[in-house]
Amino acid sequence: MQDNEQKLQETEGGGTGQQTESEKTNLEESPNSETNTTEEPVQEIKEEKETEKAEAPAETKDAAVPKSEEAEEAIEEIDESNAEDAEDVDNEKRHHIPFLDYHSMSMENLVGELQRLVKNEKVQAIGKHVSSIKYEFDQKFQEFIEHKKEEFVSHGGNAIDFRYNSVAKRQFNEVFSEYREKRDQYYKQLEQSLKNNLQRRLEIIEELKGLVNVEEDINTTYKNFKELQENWRNAGPVPRNNYNDVWRTYHHHMEIFYDFLHLNRELRDLDFKHNLEEKLKLVERAEGLVNEPDLGKAFRELQTLHKIWKEDIGPVAKEQREEVWERFSNATKAMHQRRQEHFQEMDKVYEKNLEKKQEIIAEIGKIANNVTNNHRALQQQIKEIEALREDFFKAGKVPQKVNEQTWSAFKEVVRTFNRNKNAFYKSQKKEQLENLEKKRALLGLALALKDSDDREMATPEMKRIQSEWKKIGHVPRKYSDKIWNEFKDACNHYFNRLHAQKNESQKAEYENFEKKSACLDRLKAFQLTGENEKDLETLKGFINEWKGYGRIPYNKKHINGKFNKIVDALFRKLGVSKQESELLRYGDKMQELAKADDERAINNERTFIRRKIDESKAEIRQLENNLQFFSNASEDNPLVKDVIKNINQHKESLETWQAKLKKLNILKNNRNKEAEETNSESSGEEE
Repeated sequence: MQDNEQKLQETEGGGTGQQTESEKTNLEESPNSETNTTEEPVQEIKEEKETEKAEAPAETKDAAVPKSEEAEEAIEEIDESNAEDAEDVDNEKRHHIPFLDYHSMSMENLVGELQRLVKNEKVQAIGKHVSSIKYEFDQKFQEFIEHKKEEFVSHGGNAIDFRYNSVAKRQFNEVFSEYREKRDQYYKQLEQSLKNNLQRRLEIIEELKGLVNVEEDINTTYKNFKELQENWRNAGPVPRNNYNDVWRTYHHHMEIFYDFLHLNRELRDLDFKHNLEEKLKLVERAEGLVNEPDLGKAFRELQTLHKIWKEDIGPVAKEQREEVWERFSNATKAMHQRRQEHFQEMDKVYEKNLEKKQEIIAEIGKIANNVTNNHRALQQQIKEIEALREDFFKAGKVPQKVNEQTWSAFKEVVRTFNRNKNAFYKSQKKEQLENLEKKRALLGLALALKDSDDREMATPEMKRIQSEWKKIGHVPRKYSDKIWNEFKDACNHYFNRLHAQKNESQKAEYENFEKKSACLDRLKAFQLTGENEKDLETLKGFINEWKGYGRIPYNKKHINGKFNKIVDALFRKLGVSKQESELLRYGDKMQELAKADDERAINNERTFIRRKIDESKAEIRQLENNLQFFSNASEDNPLVKDVIKNINQHKESLETWQAKLKKLNILKNNRNKEAEETNSESSGEEE
């Protein structure tokens, strides 16, 4: 009794979040799970089947009590599931491993899920999960490899030469092989144990048959009977194919023994009473399952009730057998009806998924039959097809009867798109070959001019060749890098020679460049000490030194940007803003103007700054007017963002020029004030 209650508690312990996934498998798109069990026939049992059909009690054979087809189907399903669980208690864990939406997973995610199951779950509990994953992976890989093959053929390859090394496929095969190895090893070890247990149970049945009509004290016989019952309970699991037969045979001979006990009715009736009480409890539990909201949990508990009924509880009196079994059978039928209704609801969901997938197939078909003749637009269509493919896989399962048809229709429209896409790119090859010839002609000219000393003729011609090169379209990929590198080397060779000649006449500028490079290297190595005033003076020293060097070659002007970028970064670390750092650098120039005492130079600088302020304001007005043309555009529009960025940059520049003008005005006012004071002192001396 306690054992039975424990089994029911274990069943009730299952979570409610895995509703009916294990029982939906037969209706879903995944194939039946692989099985690997012993199938050796049991000769002893088969020889007695005819006898059982005639003599077995109502509760051990379906034909004895008139039942509906639904009840028979439900009981048969439960018996098969219990037979599977009977091989190994870990089989029951399959009910609690959730079935994920494998259909919507990518090949990489399917490999990951298979790895997780093989690594973390019992191999005998994941057969249906692995089969579903393999089915979906094979479908996706087939579609993927066909797509790659079409691409290969479209680029001029022969189908017979096509080879593709898929990392996902290799990983899947490795994990699946590991699963099969574990599974085969498990069943190999299990097989002998199951055979031994089966043999032991058959021996117990023989011993049970031997108890009838023995000439000994009935109490001794009854005691031996109870010992055989206990031995039976501890005999261990048997092959699932023999499970139901061996139990029916056992119950059949138990009934015979109880009939034999009519000589000692008291012992028999005591057992009958106890068994009736236990079976009525099971009946009440089964009838109460109609109110269990979690259908998966309810069905698993009903399986446990059937298992207890068959394995743990003996027969009841003949006059009560039909009634109690009828109640139990009706409760089972009610559960079966609930499940059928549930599956009908699932079918409705699958029908909606089918409609969604058919719409997606139609959308892909529209694109596939209207492939553009523009590379950029075609790339956009490829993205649209990929998005629709993702939607197709995420749309969910469809009714099993149309699964293959739907999948074939999907693959066909995708193939159509790929064929039309490849046809477009194939037509581009002719144009690309023509472009290749044009670029080869330009390359020949560049090679002929690269060592020319006629700068007046060669320089504009080389620039023209470069401009023409840019106008020519794509060439075949296998030639692209090679011809570009040859052309680039020829152009670089010529212009490097040209620059080297110019460098001779710019020796002084290059000397200044070397000095600035050395200064820049020292600036790069400079580390802030943490004393802001000291560091600020050091940076000003770098700036003064930099300004002290003369002109540098035009093509080396970029070094000024590098210097200013590092100085600005150091100023920011010292808490000085970009504008402030600009004004600090400008302060040095102010000092130079003040020391020079040159009124004309100050006025020229003031005129220059005012012109810059006017230019910045005009630029801001123009950009703000341009922005009005985008009144209906989103701020995320790249053009709008670019205009706003330019406006902000010009506003920052305007503020800097205005600040410089202010400093210059202060300098001029101070000079005027000093001049007035000097004049006043002179007047006083004269008086």
